Amino acid sequence: MTLLPAAPSTGVRFRRVDLEGEPEIQASVENVSETNRSTTISKASVKIHTVEHVLAALSGCGVDNAIVALDANEPPIGDGSAAPYCELIEKAGLVPQPEKRDFYAVEAPLEITHADSILSVFPHDRLQISCTSADKSGRFTQFFSLEITPETWRRELSHARTFCFFEEIEFLIKNGLIRGGSLENAVVIRDDAVLTTEPLRYQEEFVRHKILDIVGDLSLVGRPVHAHIMAVRPSHAANCELARLIASQAGKAKVALSAFLPPPEKKSIAADGPAQTPVVDGATLDVRQIMRILPHRYPFLMVDKVTRIEGNKITAQKNVTVNEPFFEGHFPQHPIMPGVLQLEAMAQVAGILMLRQVENLGKLAYFMAAESVKWRKPVRPGDCLMIDVELTKIRGKICKAKGACLVDGEVVSEAEVTFMIAEA
Repeated sequence: MTLLPAAPSTGVRFRRVDLEGEPEIQASVENVSETNRSTTISKASVKIHTVEHVLAALSGCGVDNAIVALDANEPPIGDGSAAPYCELIEKAGLVPQPEKRDFYAVEAPLEITHADSILSVFPHDRLQISCTSADKSGRFTQFFSLEITPETWRRELSHARTFCFFEEIEFLIKNGLIRGGSLENAVVIRDDAVLTTEPLRYQEEFVRHKILDIVGDLSLVGRPVHAHIMAVRPSHAANCELARLIASQAGKAKVALSAFLPPPEKKSIAADGPAQTPVVDGATLDVRQIMRILPHRYPFLMVDKVTRIEGNKITAQKNVTVNEPFFEGHFPQHPIMPGVLQLEAMAQVAGILMLRQVENLGKLAYFMAAESVKWRKPVRPGDCLMIDVELTKIRGKICKAKGACLVDGEVVSEAEVTFMIAEA
């Protein structure tokens, strides 16, 4: 694993340097795919397991922007704590960046219950975490509360190691969850005994590691959080659900605030120019913005508007009018939109989803193949074609997507498309 600096507003991104094209995954709660014993983020077929300790180290040390380059699907386990990662960060040093840190202060109490976990959040002017840790039988019950700062993080939390109960080991091994586990990088609790190669590093090492996990999972909100979090028997699943809840509250607060702000100053960007910034989740795009991403122009631009972008999914629309040039010959007395142009519309929408990423700005998406193509109903003048696309696989520069065109909620065509990202 190599930690690399990143530009302001990049956030934390994991880069798989062992895969073709070195795909990246944003450390965002929207990309969380698994939370069984650890937190896994994924994008299409690319996965990175056990990200919470690295994220905790970056967040605890106050790092907002970084690239985590990996040559495997999981960071090195180290000694089971976040200390080795903190040593890397301290050795490299931190550099202040010009942009102001974008904190989110929780505005109203929140609470979630997930299995045996109960997490409550209250407004606070800093980040404080109070946690109670115990197994299902109430053994080794511990409580610890800490206000998180770079200093308290390094001293009070970063050295706390992961732990498990002896009776869990067989299940974990059978499910391939602790292939690299040993007493060198974990503490094992057997009955009333603690098995470890060294003395416990803290009197409450177990609950402190639980707080360490919360810090890492909470960073998936995408910005530093100010709140007092009270957790009882937390888990990665509960932590990530809490991160989603906070991110949702933050998004609603941002929308509400924008209603009281003056409109942003318009910038003169040529419609034919390349996209200047990536398109974020939740964005909508008008045709001028689409033309800054796609190279297509009249009469071959098959997308009028993007109405929804969420992770690997996108919805766009094409308003089919009688003035479309293809109706002149297809067919003069019975105008029907050619099925291949509906297929092209799916490919263009898939291209928008891929080209919106920072690393693909200014590039082209070449249509390579179409499979499982079906045309179910004719599309006529006056129809509003809604195009739903989901990216299903990314391997280097090759991407696959599943798309469907709908009119009035009914599927009129569908296909699986493959395309390649290339330099313009």
